[in-house]
Amino acid sequence: MAEYTREEVAKVIDHSLLGPAMTEAELEAGCRAAAGWGAASVCVKPYFVARARALLKDSSVRTGTTVGFPHGGHAISVKVAEARSALGQGAQELDMVINIGKAKGGDWSYLEDEIGAVVEAAHQGGGLLKVIFENCYLTDEEKRQLCGICRKLGADFIKTSTGFGTGGATDADLRLMLEEAGDEMGVKAAGGIRTYADIARVMEMGVRRVGASQTGRILEECPA
Repeated sequence: MAEYTREEVAKVIDHSLLGPAMTEAELEAGCRAAAGWGAASVCVKPYFVARARALLKDSSVRTGTTVGFPHGGHAISVKVAEARSALGQGAQELDMVINIGKAKGGDWSYLEDEIGAVVEAAHQGGGLLKVIFENCYLTDEEKRQLCGICRKLGADFIKTSTGFGTGGATDADLRLMLEEAGDEMGVKAAGGIRTYADIARVMEMGVRRVGASQTGRILEECPA
């Protein structure tokens, strides 16, 4: 397995600050830590976007937040409103949960409308959109259908999990998503990425972003 430096690892991590009981002091500390590490981004609760952007203004770390999180059941209009609100407050990246029940029911037309609407809102606001599948609930065929929709509609990333479902990123799912994404989309692994060995393995596979809440510990394990 290839070895990666602390700097290389940090640049693929979206530092997750989404714990439901996290205080503002903890969120601020997490943003400052991410700036010190040179992480790719932070992913904060939606209400904290403006503060996070202000804390990170002198760093390379991008400000991200969630849409339709964590269960994906919000109406399309609400997801679009969430996206526009976040972008208006300074968010640069959005992680949106699909309507998982619609995927299970095979309502691909609805999902095209949903993903397309949020892609459009994100891109109009100058942001990136990562579409979260929550793979633990889906069959491989359902995952492939979603990959195709996201590729067709111009999503920037496809993402395995919220970290709040019954499972996280698996190597099998990442291989499937990387195959379907091709060169057109990035793949983000989230859920269960807790060690340097975990992150080095998925980076070597071709994963471009990783969601992690244990970023400090992961970076301490890096070989250099």
